[in-house]
Amino acid sequence: MSAPRAASVATAVTTAVTTAAAPLRIASSSLHAFVRAIWEQAGSAPREAELVADHLLAANLAGHDSHGVGMIPRYAASLRDNELKLNLHAQVVRDAGAVLTIEGGKGFGQVIAYEAMERGIERARQLGICAVGLRGAHHIGRIGHWAEQCARAGLVSFHFVNVAGDPLVAPFGGTDRRIGTNPFCAAFPRSGKPPLVLDFATSAVAFGKVRVAYNQGKQVPPGALIDHDGHATLDPAVMMEAPLGSLQPFGGYKGFGLAAMCEIFAGALSGGYTTHADTLGTNHAVINCMLSVILDPAAFDAPNAEAEAQAFVEWLKASPLAAGSENILVPGEPERATRAEREAHGVPVDPATWQQICAAALALGMPAQQLEHWSAAVQ
Repeated sequence: MSAPRAASVATAVTTAVTTAAAPLRIASSSLHAFVRAIWEQAGSAPREAELVADHLLAANLAGHDSHGVGMIPRYAASLRDNELKLNLHAQVVRDAGAVLTIEGGKGFGQVIAYEAMERGIERARQLGICAVGLRGAHHIGRIGHWAEQCARAGLVSFHFVNVAGDPLVAPFGGTDRRIGTNPFCAAFPRSGKPPLVLDFATSAVAFGKVRVAYNQGKQVPPGALIDHDGHATLDPAVMMEAPLGSLQPFGGYKGFGLAAMCEIFAGALSGGYTTHADTLGTNHAVINCMLSVILDPAAFDAPNAEAEAQAFVEWLKASPLAAGSENILVPGEPERATRAEREAHGVPVDPATWQQICAAALALGMPAQQLEHWSAAVQ
């Protein structure tokens, strides 16, 4: 990089960060357009850039900042490592009727998983059920996004995911990182009502939430982390600075057991790979495999399924509130409440994350003058 160009880049980043010294609240439409522009500048086709922006913004709007626009710097680094591949599509490598095996080829997970779910939805409508084994996709992000895609089609789904070769979580009883954050997700559609959506990492907190806490200078909840010696800590730096510590599984041996089954169902059954000494990653790529089972409720002899589900929800909500509790929320309600608030008041982005996004945009080829324009436009 030439000296004038380097100075221009430094000026652009400094301008963006200085302006972002206070916490930002960015209109979702503006942030969406900025993310699209970043990836189009990097070489993504317009549709790919749109799907990536759709997904990242939806994660932020749902309150899952760990899987939102803050992932852009890591994606940029993975592209620089020649790991993330632009403009690829889901490839069906085996079609066994009710079972589809799909290869991701390290393409953008926001595209690959979307296309995989579209194929699974189509097949489930034909046959009543479809199991989709997706392997080798670059980071597929917030898994609830894919369950919601199925739910919009009126279909039930559940999903097991592994983070192949990227251990961050200590096994129950262990002291070093051996397993991924391995999410589990399930969704149940409801006519005229939002779906019930359960979506969680099997670690006590998602790694991205630790990254956000680190950037914000905050501690993490008790029971979430251990340091490199295996001692409990609240300091997110143990996941970001050497010597590295580990996340803990949620719920002790129960969360660990579910994480292990996610690893095997997603990584092994899909034809992808699991995490072990021979598959450990050495770069910035995040590779996911996912086993999704998609069901058409109409295929069951259950005409009262929705009514029974609603009766159960109402039964739950009728429970007397515990001291300090304001309400009882069923799966999916916290995200909907957060989405409404952020659509009205903007998406919060902390200054450190904003700086990292701006630096990534420059590294992906966005001209400094264009970055300055976007930095002013989104604030």
